[in-house]
Amino acid sequence: MFVLAHLSDPHLGPLPAARLAEISGKRALGYLNWHRSRRGRHRPEVLAALVQDLKGAGADHIVVTGDLVNLALRAEFGPARQWLSDLGPPHDVTVIPGNHDAYMRDAVLHSADYWGDYMRGDGAAGSDRISHFPFVRHRGPLALIGLSTAIPTGPLLATGRLGQTQLQRLGSILTRLDEEGRYRVVLIHHPPTSPRRKHFKRLTDDAALRHVLAEHGAELVLHGHSHVHSLIWLEGPRGRIPVVGVPSASASPQADVDPAAYNLYRITREAAGWRCEAICRGLFAGAPGILELSRQELVA
Repeated sequence: MFVLAHLSDPHLGPLPAARLAEISGKRALGYLNWHRSRRGRHRPEVLAALVQDLKGAGADHIVVTGDLVNLALRAEFGPARQWLSDLGPPHDVTVIPGNHDAYMRDAVLHSADYWGDYMRGDGAAGSDRISHFPFVRHRGPLALIGLSTAIPTGPLLATGRLGQTQLQRLGSILTRLDEEGRYRVVLIHHPPTSPRRKHFKRLTDDAALRHVLAEHGAELVLHGHSHVHSLIWLEGPRGRIPVVGVPSASASPQADVDPAAYNLYRITREAAGWRCEAICRGLFAGAPGILELSRQELVA
């Protein structure tokens, strides 16, 4: 059995001091929003309690599906790197970027500069400054496939995009890994489908991604971005594919979205294929500490 842990959207705070020249355009709106409301929703003590519980859960590997920082100020990335180091070494933790990690055009490469060794596939050169997506990491019977939807956008937008190159490579990778008999876990920040009311936060080429998954298949898709518990099913070539989202790992119980939580996936190869048990642990309003919130079999 292999145990995979998934957390997302820690939105590490507090914000560092910033020069006036850095707080302009979209960042100015984000800076005001942070001090007006978001710093109350994303609490460091909540994240610390969640990580402490996760470290005792016996996970073989941890994935973080983006939004480690808030405004993508360069001064945010060093502390985020330290947080990752405390979570685990690059071999044991896989990271993909979120839209907040590429909040402005001047920050697109910051995540690669600071966390590149957490976002490189097996065998990638350690001196390579750019993280290439999709990347693949083999851990136990799993193949972790990291995608990037992180693009700079205008004010009031939080959309993402994969682009044709990633989508084409993803199809080839999924086919090859299926032939190798791997349990394929696709990591993406934006969900592959979004409610109409979330149009300004959507993955703009989600239909193309769903087409690739329908043609080539995957065993599991993990995402963040929405800050809520979610499970949807997409059609694959040999059955349904579970797509699972988690709340922000730092979300306060007083926030207006689901409180902080993370998921564990207990994955076992069986004669008929694969078995995956999903266990959710997190905060529950009115209850002390981190609790088991749910447990279910992800059966196609």
